[in-house]
Amino acid sequence: MKIGILETGAPPAPLAKRFGSYGNMFRRLLGPAFKFEPFDVQASAVPEANDDCEAYLITGSSSGVYDGDPWIAVLENFIRERAGAKPMIGICFGHQIMAQALGGQAIKSPKGWGLGLHRYELSAKASWMDGGDAISLPVSHQDQVVAIGPDARVLGGNAFTPFGLIDYPTLRAVSLQAHPEFEADYASALIDARRGAQIDGETADAAIDSLKEPSDRRRVSVWLRRFLNTA
Repeated sequence: MKIGILETGAPPAPLAKRFGSYGNMFRRLLGPAFKFEPFDVQASAVPEANDDCEAYLITGSSSGVYDGDPWIAVLENFIRERAGAKPMIGICFGHQIMAQALGGQAIKSPKGWGLGLHRYELSAKASWMDGGDAISLPVSHQDQVVAIGPDARVLGGNAFTPFGLIDYPTLRAVSLQAHPEFEADYASALIDARRGAQIDGETADAAIDSLKEPSDRRRVSVWLRRFLNTA
């Protein structure tokens, strides 16, 4: 299967040299059974109507869905036009822009930063999930989905992020606020890169300490592979 990776952002330059692009992180997460084609969405590059991608994945970004940049409108239109045609996954910013494009809403949250390892309780199950009752994954976000559209259902979340995992059963789409593609080393380095300017030291230390606990990255990677192969 060929996946079009819609890259809506990039790691800070010093971290990109060490960890690679967000597209490369998803390549490592999903494995060699898939082929990948990147699209620079911030340059308004999205797959053409006759592209040969068999699924799409929308990455995280430092931008907000409410920023008003022209490429955000291009991506919203793409989501509305393609939803249901091929499987689609959204992560972090991708999660938020899918909600916004499909009748929901995302905002800069008054709760502030979500950082470190967060646990999402699962309130419903899709066919591509397993029987577990919660997932723990790295998060890094100030924005949150606060409303969903008529084709969406919430599968999981927590008190901080109620809309953490969203399924669009009739549209062959799923989105997740957390970052299964982030290895603990990268998530920690990203927090350190924002220490002082955006995140105070005590908050940064607590978030990095939480990332020492086991995560469900590999478990969720199985979910995503199963979704892509069955949606």
